[in-house]
Amino acid sequence: MKLGVFAVLFADRPLEEALDLIVSKGLQAVEIGTGNYPGNTHCNPDVLLQDDAKLQAFKHAVESRGLIISALSCHGNALHPQKAIAKDFHDTFVKTVDLAERLGVPVVNTFSGCPGDHEDAKYPNWPVAPWPNDYQEILKWQWEEKVIPYWTEWGKYASDRNVKIGLELHGGFSVHTPGNMLRLREAAGEVIGANLDPSHMWWQGIDPVQAIQILGRAGAIHHFHAKDTSIDTNNVNKHGVTDMQSYTLMLDRAWQFRTVGYGHDMKVWADIMSALRLVGYDYVVSIEHEDGMMSVEEGFSKAVSNLQQVLITEPVGQMWWV
Repeated sequence: MKLGVFAVLFADRPLEEALDLIVSKGLQAVEIGTGNYPGNTHCNPDVLLQDDAKLQAFKHAVESRGLIISALSCHGNALHPQKAIAKDFHDTFVKTVDLAERLGVPVVNTFSGCPGDHEDAKYPNWPVAPWPNDYQEILKWQWEEKVIPYWTEWGKYASDRNVKIGLELHGGFSVHTPGNMLRLREAAGEVIGANLDPSHMWWQGIDPVQAIQILGRAGAIHHFHAKDTSIDTNNVNKHGVTDMQSYTLMLDRAWQFRTVGYGHDMKVWADIMSALRLVGYDYVVSIEHEDGMMSVEEGFSKAVSNLQQVLITEPVGQMWWV
């Protein structure tokens, strides 16, 4: 496995300065935003797809520092019920797939999206309860009319270009658990897999080690984010795990994102790395920092230091003791 980082952390710096910082920490990979929610500060597909000289300069900036691009990321909601909003998200996704093909990047990360509850809806509807039965009807309509058709079509588009799609399992979107990830993968093909982020498992009550085993047995992990979550039991008892309070209300929230090691100890993270090795995932562990208690620099540095203790990097070799 290689250690990397989602470079949107350093959107306030020029690309080459950000890459120099990443290399100085001993990292080997970088995940780069291409638009939608992550922004495109370091990588604008509209520019790079139209100017080969700029494309080659971008590629050289990364490769000359001994880095690989683990994924291009354009998280958005291409299934948004407002067509103009959906089109912007979708167009960026398609351009990102095209750019990934040109750069030889194997994975594009995004969200599954979440539709409305009927054709004329204005806002996404995320059903999470089986009763009243209206929610079951909404869920059935969403998957049969929107989620499966979209990802079947555009999964093939990516597959034809040798690009895999890493859907981040995230609350608020149709694919948010290992179970509904596997449901979509069965319907739309193996091009669909997870950009698995344990932080989103913990707050849903899902053990990330078990999530890795469930998805890994199916070969359904395309990329991995390293981010932690802390749970405040007292606040969970008050607000539940679907706490709708702002992330800024850290003292009162049921859970919050933390940098690696500040939600769960290093034994848990060692178990996560071992589970990834066990299911055959030998790609990049990409640090994502969204810790409201730490600066970008401190949170990133602590994540690097903690992960370097537990990351498994060397080939196994022969079991000499067998």
